[in-house]
Amino acid sequence: QVELVESGGGLVQVGGSLRLSCVVSGRTSATYLMAWFRQAPGKDRELAAAIGQMGAGIYGAEAVKGRFIVSRDDVANTAYLQMNNLQFEDTAVYYCAVRSVEGDIYNPHEYEAWGHGTQVTVSS
Repeated sequence: QVELVESGGGLVQVGGSLRLSCVVSGRTSATYLMAWFRQAPGKDRELAAAIGQMGAGIYGAEAVKGRFIVSRDDVANTAYLQMNNLQFEDTAVYYCAVRSVEGDIYNPHEYEAWGHGTQVTVSS
């Protein structure tokens, strides 16, 4: 059974940076497309970024383009989300998710496994 564990969240000031990590266990990460979703209070879960098995990055929300960078290291079974120039609206719980079949990468219901999430809070 695959398990995902996120880390790297925390409290950061506006304009600051954080790097999130997602470690996969139970199965090699190379099998999966790996994604980062985020969910702010009262809002739906949305795709922030995803990275395919061949390393191609896909960015979901328009607001993160140019500021977030998704990457992966399949030797370490880990995906990363580098978040730069963080803004108040980036405050959310960030979740790692994986899928091994093609489909709608923006649909969270199509993912096979999820981490428990890591809180990112941006303050003034």
